[in-house]
This record gives sequence, structure tokens and C-alpha cells, in this order.
Amino acid sequence: QVQLVESGGGLVQAGGSLRLSCAASGRTFSSYAMAWFRQTPGKERELVAAISWSGGSRYYADSVQGRFTISRGNVKNTVYLQMNSLKPEDTAVYFCAADRDTSSTPTYYSRNQYEYDYWGQGTQVTVSS
Repeated sequence: QVQLVESGGGLVQAGGSLRLSCAASGRTFSSYAMAWFRQTPGKERELVAAISWSGGSRYYADSVQGRFTISRGNVKNTVYLQMNSLKPEDTAVYFCAADRDTSSTPTYYSRNQYEYDYWGQGTQVTVSS
């Protein structure tokens, strides 16, 4: 079993930056693809960024490309989301997720939220205009 705990959310002005962290328990974290999703009330959860377990492949939603960076530290069992040039439309609850079925494919990540097996509790990010 893997537990994910997000931190780093908060209130920031437009144009500012935040760094989200997701700490994972469990010895097999390094073989899991990881992702950040976000959700606002009444909307579907959307994929923001994903990273393969090797770190060699990354995905970004068009809306955050060039502003957000996903990274991982397998020694510390942590995945990060650096968010720069934040916009009010980035306001959402951000969730960290882990996909355990990727150990055989070092460059794979899924864009499908239903393929992720473990989820954090979420952290609120609010960007004021």
C-alpha cells in the first residue's frame, strides 16, 4: 500500500509561484509513474502533469505548458510540481496520484485518471487576480 501526502498549496497573487510536494510511503515508489491532477467544483478532474518512473518522459497539459514543471526525487520518495506565472484559472484542488503498473516501462505514463491506483487527499491552490 502506498500513501501520498501533498503539501505546498496556498493563496498566491497572479504571476506568483508555488511548489507542491507529494511525499509517498512505500519502497516501490521509484517504479511508479506519478501525476498531478486538479479539480474545481462541478468540473471533471483534469491531468496537469505526469512523469514516468524513470523521469525520462513527462507530460504537460497545454494550459500549463511552459509554466509548470514536474519532477521527482526517488531517493526522497517525493514528486514535485513547480508552478510559475500562476493565473486565476489555475485555482483548484491539486491531487497527486501514483500508477503502480508501470515498472516494466520506464518511459510510460498514463493520461487516464482511472489508471492511477493511489491518490493523495489534495491541496488547495488559490490564485487571486
